[in-house]
Amino acid sequence: MAGPGRARRNAPPREEVLAAAMAMIAERGLEKLTMAALGREVGMSGGHLLYYFHSKDELLLQTLEWSEGRLGARRSRLLASPAPAARRLDDYVDLYVPDGHRDPHWTLWLEVWNRSLNADAGGRDRQAAIEGAWHRDLVALLAEGVSRGEFRAVDPDRFAARLRALLDGFSIQVAIGLRGTDREQVLGHVREFLDESLGPGGH
Repeated sequence: MAGPGRARRNAPPREEVLAAAMAMIAERGLEKLTMAALGREVGMSGGHLLYYFHSKDELLLQTLEWSEGRLGARRSRLLASPAPAARRLDDYVDLYVPDGHRDPHWTLWLEVWNRSLNADAGGRDRQAAIEGAWHRDLVALLAEGVSRGEFRAVDPDRFAARLRALLDGFSIQVAIGLRGTDREQVLGHVREFLDESLGPGGH
């Protein structure tokens, strides 16, 4: 087996490894993502990958962080749009909800959540940081909509917590392919909830 120095020289860029891991999840499913299979994709041995990531848990978490970084950039662009807050809230929901059954990003989230039962405090903190970014952006958007009179007066932080819980529940159903639940149905339910809760006639 090559030593650490040689492994460093032969290693592809970290982003290439993470992108390859995400592509494998999308194409073959999470169950096919092994260190050996990923190593073949990027021209490294499974042992070299273990040297860099130490465990599959760490590989999955770093892949999630990389994927979330890309989503975060898209979220920042849509929230910076001059469109009305209600339109940007629709865009936020659209970005949040999975594309469909076995959506790779949500498949990865579900696995990381499952593994977090045995994760150390550092791993849980990293997951919380990802979720915190979604929450802060939503709170800011809701506060803006309330201040402009587009949304009825709600506590942005409390409403964001409840809305994200709703989105998580529906998103899990879409991602696992629960019969009778698809993306368009979920988006319809969420938009109806938002109209009732934030519109002028909300209670």
